[in-house]
Amino acid sequence: MEGTDDDTRARGRGVFIVRNARSGTAVIRSDPAATFAERLPEAVVHELAEDEVFDDVVAKAMESDAPPAVLGVYGGDGSVSRMAGLARRYDRPLLAMPGGTFNHFVRALGLTDVVTAIDAFAADTTVAVGVVEARADDDEPLTVLNVVSVGAYPELIEQRERRSSLGKWLGGVAATWTALRRTEPLTVVLDGRRARVWSVFVSAGRNDPDRVATMQRQEADASELDVRIHHARGSRVRALAALSFGKKTSAVLRAVRLFPRDADVERRVVRELDLRVTPAPGHPSVFVHDGELVERAPEGFRLRCVVVPDALRVYAPS
Repeated sequence: MEGTDDDTRARGRGVFIVRNARSGTAVIRSDPAATFAERLPEAVVHELAEDEVFDDVVAKAMESDAPPAVLGVYGGDGSVSRMAGLARRYDRPLLAMPGGTFNHFVRALGLTDVVTAIDAFAADTTVAVGVVEARADDDEPLTVLNVVSVGAYPELIEQRERRSSLGKWLGGVAATWTALRRTEPLTVVLDGRRARVWSVFVSAGRNDPDRVATMQRQEADASELDVRIHHARGSRVRALAALSFGKKTSAVLRAVRLFPRDADVERRVVRELDLRVTPAPGHPSVFVHDGELVERAPEGFRLRCVVVPDALRVYAPS
């Protein structure tokens, strides 16, 4: 924090942390409250209530007599993505701490736990992070840290959320079973060319060339979009097999010939993308960014993505 001494920094004065306790309910995770109290005793920690949204909570803090100099978040990828957008809006560095199920973004920066993130803050080490700005139709652009996706994965998430009363694991199993029976290709128009596809993934920065579902970013300094388009030339089983993002799982699926063929996956590296998306009749008009589901008009939508290098400062090990 500019204009503060090391002791003030070490105690966390001027840090505002939003904690989303609803993140990471699928894993057993220790409560970070004691760590916050010990390492950042002067930080303000706000527990996000069920009826609260990040924008309102942070806006209130920024309008106070002592607006925070650092915005922090404890939660999953969706929570970190929202706070990253607010950190950009208010021109503040981001203190991101893993509190979700996967934590794709923070893991890519070497932030394996809360202590590592606080150590980076105490040492005042930041990295410049590139992001994706995704705009659906004429909405305000969203800050995306990992990936934007249309097709099979968003539909799977939509089915899982319908079954949220079953819990994340059972809801996921039921959603997958439904997807195996009823997932249909959607129609996209890109560069004036129409295609039927199972999925499109647009990730921040270059990603693993062997994957279709690029869920986790691979680098901090994202200056390009890595696009994967899975054309609908195979079965529903291949469409869902493409959603595996673990190397071991992908290797097994390749070995039993369930993974999509290389010829069916189009790969592009670009700085911006303009996509028109039309779902199959009776299927949801949705997209997902950093695990967050966004619903659009039933007839489809226009999705524009552009990469923004060095858009955000994040405390991380050097």
